[in-house]
Amino acid sequence: MNIRTFELERIQSLYENTVPVNLTESGFHPYSLHELLSASQLDEVVNLTLGYGQTNGSILLRQVIAGLYPACTEENVLVTNGSSEANFIACHTLLEKGDEVLMMVPNYMQIWGIVEEMGCVPRAFHLREDKGWKPDLEELASMVGPKTKMIAICNPNNPTGYVLTPAEMREIVSIASKNGCWIYSDEVYRGADLDGVEKESFLGMYEKVLVNGGLSKAYALPGLRLGWLAGPSSLIYDTWSYHDYTSITASVLSHKVAEIVLEPFMRKKVLSRSISMLNENLAATIEWAKSYRDLLEFVPPKAGGMVFMKYHFPVNSTELSDWFRIKKGVFIVAGDVYGMDGHIRIGIGVTKPDLIKGYALLSEGLRERFSI
Repeated sequence: MNIRTFELERIQSLYENTVPVNLTESGFHPYSLHELLSASQLDEVVNLTLGYGQTNGSILLRQVIAGLYPACTEENVLVTNGSSEANFIACHTLLEKGDEVLMMVPNYMQIWGIVEEMGCVPRAFHLREDKGWKPDLEELASMVGPKTKMIAICNPNNPTGYVLTPAEMREIVSIASKNGCWIYSDEVYRGADLDGVEKESFLGMYEKVLVNGGLSKAYALPGLRLGWLAGPSSLIYDTWSYHDYTSITASVLSHKVAEIVLEPFMRKKVLSRSISMLNENLAATIEWAKSYRDLLEFVPPKAGGMVFMKYHFPVNSTELSDWFRIKKGVFIVAGDVYGMDGHIRIGIGVTKPDLIKGYALLSEGLRERFSI
């Protein structure tokens, strides 16, 4: 096998649906269709003819998605089965064997594995924890070379919740443009900002930008498996060619629900729910962590559905995660899956009762194992 096991996804898939309290989710508590849609909208969905639909995405859906970005039309959008397929297609469209990819870390590591499997060379530039997770852009500038084909960004970031400032975005664009390389920006958390102010996309800042998006994270609809790529129309046409060889099309059910959800009024309503949940649960997290201020520390996220904590007791993060899951029935993500032992990721997009129950179990475990 030429591709490494994607540890984050594999470990979650093994246990997230069987553990009593799951705090590994990186998005928000999912909607049911009954909760989300009106009676007339439900009737539309129920009466859909279950054909293939347009393989690159329905015209209406692509138009609605295009409206999220400056100066875009439906020709700038490809609809995919989740943002994971978007990442796979983007890498196979932009990269060739031997190309170098500079990737922001920590990060959702799917792209790293895809790049390796393709025979490309992934290299890390870092968000600095001691600087509030700000990106080391001097490091990035020093790494770009003639083989650099792509700079891979995650903004807002998974797992730290850091959001790039406009000045940092402009500097990344400057570095890329001076060297003629692509910016690929994972923007699946765009819109889930704690301050309620949606931040700018990289798309429109530079001609060689491709971004992804999807309904799994900020929109709390992971079961739809609905994502997209947005970028220059000629490149999007090329990505469609790869899409024909992967899943061919997302389902017409997902298309229809996405058309409804991404219309401006509904979109605002859905994102407002996520933002409210994020703020309430972050406050509860900060309050819980006060009891362990000498043992746990974290930079509060600016967006997204998780906190990335550093801990100060002598145990490997995978061992710690496994122990809590087996002994206490609460599941957290080990920092090892990001190559960052000594850290854990806790999903704070769950319902408030589940979060409080999870923290009670974590506290019980800390007392039992470490006499804290």
